Amino acid sequence: VSGPWTVSFSPAEGGPKQPVVFAELADWAQRPEEGIKYYSGTARYEKQFELPIAQRPKEGRRYALDLGRVAVMARVILNGHDLGIAWKAPFRLDATEALQPQNNRLEIAVVNLWPNRMIGDERLPLDCELKPNGQLVRWPEWLLEGKPSPTGRHTFASWRQWTQDSPLLESGLLGPVTLLVEESE
Repeated sequence: VSGPWTVSFSPAEGGPKQPVVFAELADWAQRPEEGIKYYSGTARYEKQFELPIAQRPKEGRRYALDLGRVAVMARVILNGHDLGIAWKAPFRLDATEALQPQNNRLEIAVVNLWPNRMIGDERLPLDCELKPNGQLVRWPEWLLEGKPSPTGRHTFASWRQWTQDSPLLESGLLGPVTLLVEESE
């Protein structure tokens, strides 16, 4: 399943406000946009595709959608059918019942881990008091009052686990996304 993908991130989690077109699948941590590079949460990939005539559905033919590499897990919707969650390799789901000869709409919601956002937030001023070893001194008032961080951070932890120089974790749909065709005998 080649070509560009439209990817939507949550602005509430620090992602871009508008969907972004990825010309090819790529690691979020390698993107130049800070809202993607340091993003942690769910991003939705969308794409439409056609089946080549030689691969169109016929009796005895089964299809699997192979997502390639995913960091970390994904829920797949094909033409409104929930194919399920792929949470470990191989990231492969049965697409036989959902696939159409034409006008296939593929949606993949990918979730990554929290460290990238926390590493990105380390570039911002502290919003709490920490001991030299990174341990929290006291709960900040803004947190106790249920308010957002005054420094613009999106995350809060009672222990400083990363620095702004910590390596980012691989994130996103890395692919390649392929449709596997199996002929039964």
